[in-house]
Amino acid sequence: MEAQRAGAEIVYGSEECYSHSIELLKELGFPRGVLPLKDLQECGRVRETGFVWMKLKAPYEHFFEQTNTRVSYDTEVTAYVEKSKMKKMTGIKSKQLLMWVPIVEMSMEDANSKKIYFKIPVGIGKSFPITAFMTEEEKKKYIEEGI
Repeated sequence: MEAQRAGAEIVYGSEECYSHSIELLKELGFPRGVLPLKDLQECGRVRETGFVWMKLKAPYEHFFEQTNTRVSYDTEVTAYVEKSKMKKMTGIKSKQLLMWVPIVEMSMEDANSKKIYFKIPVGIGKSFPITAFMTEEEKKKYIEEGI
Protein backbone atom coordinates (compact mmCIF):
# COMPACT_ATOMS: atom_id res chain seq x y z
CA MET A 1 0.00 0.00 0.00
CA GLU A 2 2.83 2.39 0.79
CA ALA A 3 4.31 1.87 -2.69
CA GLN A 4 0.98 2.90 -4.25
CA ARG A 5 1.06 6.16 -2.30
CA ALA A 6 4.68 7.14 -3.03
CA GLY A 7 4.89 10.69 -4.37
CA ALA A 8 1.31 11.49 -3.41
CA GLU A 9 -0.25 14.90 -2.90
CA ILE A 10 -2.08 14.54 0.44
CA VAL A 11 -4.55 16.89 2.11
CA TYR A 12 -6.03 16.59 5.60
CA GLY A 13 -9.17 17.89 7.25
CA SER A 14 -12.81 17.94 6.29
CA GLU A 15 -12.90 21.22 4.34
CA GLU A 16 -9.65 20.66 2.46
CA CYS A 17 -10.59 17.08 1.56
CA TYR A 18 -14.06 18.13 0.42
CA SER A 19 -12.55 20.79 -1.89
CA HIS A 20 -9.97 18.29 -3.14
CA SER A 21 -12.64 15.66 -3.92
CA ILE A 22 -14.86 18.19 -5.74
CA GLU A 23 -11.90 19.36 -7.85
CA LEU A 24 -11.06 15.75 -8.70
CA LEU A 25 -14.62 14.97 -9.80
CA LYS A 26 -14.73 18.15 -11.87
CA GLU A 27 -11.39 17.34 -13.53
CA LEU A 28 -12.58 13.82 -14.40
CA GLY A 29 -15.91 15.13 -15.73
CA PHE A 30 -18.19 13.58 -13.09
CA PRO A 31 -21.02 15.44 -11.33
CA ARG A 32 -20.27 16.51 -7.75
CA GLY A 33 -22.96 14.33 -6.19
CA VAL A 34 -21.64 11.00 -7.47
CA LEU A 35 -19.37 10.60 -4.41
CA PRO A 36 -21.31 12.24 -1.56
CA LEU A 37 -18.67 11.47 1.06
CA LYS A 38 -19.04 13.01 4.50
CA ASP A 39 -16.46 13.67 7.21
CA LEU A 40 -13.41 13.12 5.02
CA GLN A 41 -10.18 13.12 7.03
CA GLU A 42 -7.50 12.46 4.42
CA CYS A 43 -7.38 12.55 0.63
CA GLY A 44 -4.45 11.66 -1.55
CA ARG A 45 -3.56 11.46 -5.20
CA VAL A 46 -0.57 10.12 -7.10
CA ARG A 47 -0.77 11.91 -10.44
CA GLU A 48 1.77 9.62 -12.16
CA THR A 49 -0.30 6.47 -11.59
CA GLY A 50 -3.79 7.94 -11.16
CA PHE A 51 -4.16 6.35 -7.71
CA VAL A 52 -6.47 8.25 -5.34
CA TRP A 53 -7.81 7.58 -1.86
CA MET A 54 -10.24 9.19 0.53
CA LYS A 55 -10.40 8.31 4.22
CA LEU A 56 -13.63 8.89 6.11
CA LYS A 57 -14.10 9.26 9.85
CA ALA A 58 -16.63 6.39 9.82
CA PRO A 59 -18.45 4.22 7.26
CA TYR A 60 -21.25 6.10 5.53
CA GLU A 61 -24.45 5.12 3.70
CA HIS A 62 -26.20 7.30 1.15
CA PHE A 63 -29.54 6.80 -0.63
CA PHE A 64 -29.73 8.12 -4.19
CA GLU A 65 -33.42 8.89 -4.59
CA GLN A 66 -33.43 9.27 -8.36
CA THR A 67 -31.88 5.84 -8.89
CA ASN A 68 -33.56 4.22 -5.86
CA THR A 69 -30.16 2.91 -4.80
CA ARG A 70 -28.51 2.63 -1.38
CA VAL A 71 -24.72 2.90 -1.45
CA SER A 72 -22.28 2.15 1.36
CA TYR A 73 -18.86 3.79 1.66
CA ASP A 74 -16.19 2.14 3.83
CA THR A 75 -13.74 4.18 5.92
CA GLU A 76 -11.39 4.21 2.93
CA VAL A 77 -12.33 4.52 -0.73
CA THR A 78 -9.64 4.01 -3.38
CA ALA A 79 -9.52 4.07 -7.18
CA TYR A 80 -7.34 4.62 -10.20
CA VAL A 81 -8.61 7.61 -12.15
CA GLU A 82 -8.45 8.92 -15.69
CA LYS A 83 -10.69 11.25 -17.68
CA SER A 84 -14.34 10.06 -17.41
CA LYS A 85 -13.38 6.90 -15.49
CA MET A 86 -12.66 5.54 -12.01
CA LYS A 87 -11.48 1.91 -12.06
CA LYS A 88 -10.24 -0.72 -9.59
CA MET A 89 -12.42 0.98 -6.99
CA THR A 90 -12.53 -0.33 -3.43
CA GLY A 91 -14.65 0.64 -0.43
CA ILE A 92 -17.94 1.20 -2.29
CA LYS A 93 -20.91 -1.19 -2.29
CA SER A 94 -24.42 -0.90 -3.67
CA LYS A 95 -27.43 -2.73 -2.27
CA GLN A 96 -29.01 -4.85 -4.99
CA LEU A 97 -31.81 -7.32 -4.28
CA LEU A 98 -31.03 -7.56 -0.54
CA MET A 99 -27.29 -8.07 -1.18
CA TRP A 100 -24.37 -5.65 -0.98
CA VAL A 101 -22.41 -5.72 -4.25
CA PRO A 102 -18.99 -4.04 -4.65
CA ILE A 103 -18.75 -1.28 -7.26
CA VAL A 104 -15.38 -1.56 -9.02
CA GLU A 105 -15.74 0.98 -11.81
CA MET A 106 -17.71 4.02 -12.85
CA SER A 107 -17.35 5.60 -16.24
CA MET A 108 -18.88 7.82 -18.88
CA GLU A 109 -18.34 7.64 -22.64
CA ASP A 110 -17.01 11.20 -22.69
CA ALA A 111 -17.44 14.61 -21.03
CA ASN A 112 -20.80 15.15 -22.79
CA SER A 113 -22.24 11.79 -21.80
CA LYS A 114 -25.78 11.75 -20.45
CA LYS A 115 -25.25 8.53 -18.46
CA ILE A 116 -22.85 7.11 -15.88
CA TYR A 117 -22.09 3.40 -16.03
CA PHE A 118 -21.34 1.46 -12.82
CA LYS A 119 -19.66 -1.96 -13.01
CA ILE A 120 -19.43 -4.80 -10.48
CA PRO A 121 -16.56 -7.36 -10.24
CA VAL A 122 -18.11 -9.89 -12.65
CA GLY A 123 -18.01 -7.28 -15.41
CA ILE A 124 -21.70 -6.45 -15.66
CA GLY A 125 -23.17 -3.15 -14.68
CA LYS A 126 -25.92 -0.62 -14.86
CA SER A 127 -26.16 2.91 -16.20
CA PHE A 128 -28.05 5.86 -14.76
CA PRO A 129 -28.76 9.38 -16.03
CA ILE A 130 -25.97 11.80 -15.11
CA THR A 131 -28.60 14.18 -13.68
CA ALA A 132 -29.32 11.67 -10.87
CA PHE A 133 -25.93 12.58 -9.37
CA MET A 134 -25.91 16.32 -9.99
CA THR A 135 -26.28 18.97 -7.33
CA GLU A 136 -29.19 21.39 -7.80
CA GLU A 137 -26.72 24.00 -9.05
CA GLU A 138 -25.30 21.58 -11.64
CA LYS A 139 -28.80 20.55 -12.80
CA LYS A 140 -29.80 24.18 -13.31
CA LYS A 141 -26.69 24.87 -15.40
CA TYR A 142 -27.19 21.60 -17.34
CA ILE A 143 -30.77 22.59 -18.22
CA GLU A 144 -29.83 26.17 -19.10
CA GLU A 145 -27.11 24.97 -21.48
CA GLY A 146 -29.64 22.63 -23.07
CA ILE A 147 -27.28 19.70 -23.16
